Amino acid sequence: MRRSSRMALVVTLAVTFLVSAGPLAHSLTKQPASVYRARRVTLADKLHGGVAVLFAAEEPVLDLMPYRQDEDFYYLTGWNEPGAALLIVTPAPQAGSPRTYKEILFLPTRNLRMEKYTGEKLGADTPDAAKKAGVDQVMPMTALPAELNAMLAADRRLDQSLWTQPASPQARSLLGFVRTSLGQDADESAHDVTSLTQQLRVVKDDDEIALLHKASDASIQALFAMMKAIKPGVTERALAGRLWDGWLSAGCERASYAPIVGSGINSTILHYSDDSATLEDGDVILVDAACEYSMYASDITRTMPVSGHFTDRQREIYNVVLGAQQAAIDAFVAGKSKINDRDRKDPDSLDQAAYNYINTHGKDLHGKPLGQYWLHGLGHMVGIDVHDPSPYPAVLKPGMVFTIEPGVYIPEEKIGVRIECVFLVGPDGKLIDLVAELPHTAEDVEKAMHGK
Repeated sequence: MRRSSRMALVVTLAVTFLVSAGPLAHSLTKQPASVYRARRVTLADKLHGGVAVLFAAEEPVLDLMPYRQDEDFYYLTGWNEPGAALLIVTPAPQAGSPRTYKEILFLPTRNLRMEKYTGEKLGADTPDAAKKAGVDQVMPMTALPAELNAMLAADRRLDQSLWTQPASPQARSLLGFVRTSLGQDADESAHDVTSLTQQLRVVKDDDEIALLHKASDASIQALFAMMKAIKPGVTERALAGRLWDGWLSAGCERASYAPIVGSGINSTILHYSDDSATLEDGDVILVDAACEYSMYASDITRTMPVSGHFTDRQREIYNVVLGAQQAAIDAFVAGKSKINDRDRKDPDSLDQAAYNYINTHGKDLHGKPLGQYWLHGLGHMVGIDVHDPSPYPAVLKPGMVFTIEPGVYIPEEKIGVRIECVFLVGPDGKLIDLVAELPHTAEDVEKAMHGK
């Protein structure tokens, strides 16, 4: 459903199964260099004559923490090493010396001693570095301040059109240093470049969709294997381990988020963090877990009966949630429907369609409607990030990928049910369920648990 803070558990499980599975030679499946360049050119067109500087994610503090590139940086470059920076310069007519489009990838100084441990890195001095990196030009990181300084000195108006990642300490340091060198206010902020990359990332191209399919397919197979292992006496963590084994064996590099594996009362805790309880007969277990394939995520939730068969009450709640998901699907109209409308007041809101179904079907033990037991939004965008950026409520258009995930969580009854699927809006405006192979109905869930 979303990222949680359980990095210690994630790292422990990842290391455990990397060791047990043996070495995996999988490398990221990248798109052609021309695709990344086209994205950079498109971004340049949105800079209003300005300059953008983006920084890659830094090396993890601990060497057992897997490296994950900054989403925007990867989207624009396909580059998957730490410590780099990207400069994009907008073409602009100027009297005497017109500015042309420019893109430069700045690479950190190589540490030859460390490369004996980590493997060889690409440096600005590497032969054919630009070609290998898929960019127009590569320069050493030490040249970045001078390059930016020279542009600002030649056109002081450019300082009002600087775009960076607002959360990046490297960007703040760079701008502070350059502005100080030009006698300007070092604390002046720049424009938020992520507001522009967000617009670019929301609609997926065919290659991105193919990677999202692969992430979902690997997640599906791991869930099938895990479902067959559910029984009383098994621990939640053991089931999480089954998922990790399936993901890594399928060539995926990591989980999309720390898996939520909650049984009994834990199924009612939205972001349950421990995965430490032992499954008990008569309970349900809610599993929200999926993986990434080449940086692209899936996001899936299924709810199962620990005994292999739902009780009548569990089945009733399950069917209410499933009905709510179907109500949202039935209400969908491409270019009109909206997702993640927390107020649930817009007639085009899929959230409202799902909520209305939940609130008019079934009661709690006190005879009150179930709407009060749905505690979160209906869905979110999915892409390079499991929660891909988008302004919400988002109008859903062809090429967008998002989740529909209604839920009902009743602590008093120890019943938490969430059903989450990933949908693509196809070119014809119709929804495509990327996890259609997984069971949806209560009956199909029970069959899958028994290997049928």
